[in-house]
Amino acid sequence: MARPATLFVCQSCGSSHNKWAGKCEACGGWNTIVEEIVADRPPQGLSKAKGRVIEFAPLSGISAPQPRRKTGIEEFDRVTGGGLVAGSAILIGGDPGIGKSTILLQAVALLSKGTKCAYISGEESIDQIRMRAQRLELSTAAVSLASATNVRDIIATMDKENFDVVVIDSIQTMYIDNLDSAPGTVAQVRASTQELIRAAKRRGTCLLIVGHVTKDGQIAGPRVLEHMVDTVLYFEGDRGHTFRILRAVKNRFGPTDEIGVFEMGELGLQEVKNPSELFLSQRQQEISGSAVFAGMEGTRPVLVEIQALVAPSPLGTPRRAVIGWDAARLAMVLAVLEARCGIQIGPNDVYLNVAGGLRITEPAADLAVAAALASSLSGVAVPSDMVIFGEIGLSGEIRNVGQLDTRLKEASKLGFKHAMIPSHSKLKDKKDGLRLTQIKHLKDVLPLFTEET
Repeated sequence: MARPATLFVCQSCGSSHNKWAGKCEACGGWNTIVEEIVADRPPQGLSKAKGRVIEFAPLSGISAPQPRRKTGIEEFDRVTGGGLVAGSAILIGGDPGIGKSTILLQAVALLSKGTKCAYISGEESIDQIRMRAQRLELSTAAVSLASATNVRDIIATMDKENFDVVVIDSIQTMYIDNLDSAPGTVAQVRASTQELIRAAKRRGTCLLIVGHVTKDGQIAGPRVLEHMVDTVLYFEGDRGHTFRILRAVKNRFGPTDEIGVFEMGELGLQEVKNPSELFLSQRQQEISGSAVFAGMEGTRPVLVEIQALVAPSPLGTPRRAVIGWDAARLAMVLAVLEARCGIQIGPNDVYLNVAGGLRITEPAADLAVAAALASSLSGVAVPSDMVIFGEIGLSGEIRNVGQLDTRLKEASKLGFKHAMIPSHSKLKDKKDGLRLTQIKHLKDVLPLFTEET
């Protein structure tokens, strides 16, 4: 009997190799290449039978609006774009223990009041799911539970029971019986997801899929997995903090980069109505090295505290430690401060932290970071009633950012009296009760802080 053909496939990016190697040349991952058996039969081309002619529809036609099912969890509905769309596939990823299974169990428990819901787990038994439901006080919800990993059986059950919402926890445990690969491999994850999505769209079922993440925070498996689904949600958070952030990075039925903020409590994940108050609740007044940044997360304004510490370094190469921000962006701000403002930070250690564990990606935080660094170095505190935002260019100029009115409105609502913004900002409304300081160049920042003291 001939030995079956094998191929070495990277479990991180899905690239194929003729032989095993410790490092994948495509993505650079170490120890991610696994041997998989491929079919002996060569790929078949199209037969001589003619294909069916595709029927086209005009773009100007009228389409019915997509109906949505609201879970009742406002933060979850916000991230998904207003609720769950029938026939959609949603992929939720996050670190182990972050709360993926908890939020989905809470969502289907609320949906079960008027919707037929199923929770299928390949990692836990039915008794373990019931124990979690009792802890969350959801044991009376009309949710159908199952512990299964065979995709063929799951699809047959979906066709028979006609569920409206189905949770798959997790996709890495599912397998298709006609593939020789083990569950969790690239071939199994890709094929299982494709079959489940096809069945869900055929039946109009909303499919919620839980995905594991790698040590880099990316969803395990091939990147094509994120292209196959309609929505990709990431659960972020630090185990040292009680809150969790659900972020949408892809959404075919709503805005992207939207976030929902939750707080982990005894009864599961509780939604946070005003995340700015949560992030600023433990802020110390009149402390040098602290600045409040008015940022935007999707359509929501969020005020967070940026903390900086500049201290003498005992090492030949000073440290640059960053939590919650881009390290390359910090290096650029430090270079501009030294080259354009004459501030010597080079021989000092620099520590930067976004308080509360939030991850900031927008360049509008440049000015707040620079203010916190200059405040820590000089010992002069940033005024406690001031918010700061603006992008810094390499020449030291302060560039405009978007959604100024929304940022300033949130700051005024939380009691801030002073805002430092770019000089060319165009405001739609006059901000009564909020004094504006418009900055044109980064070198104009330090004298303003000195005058405030």
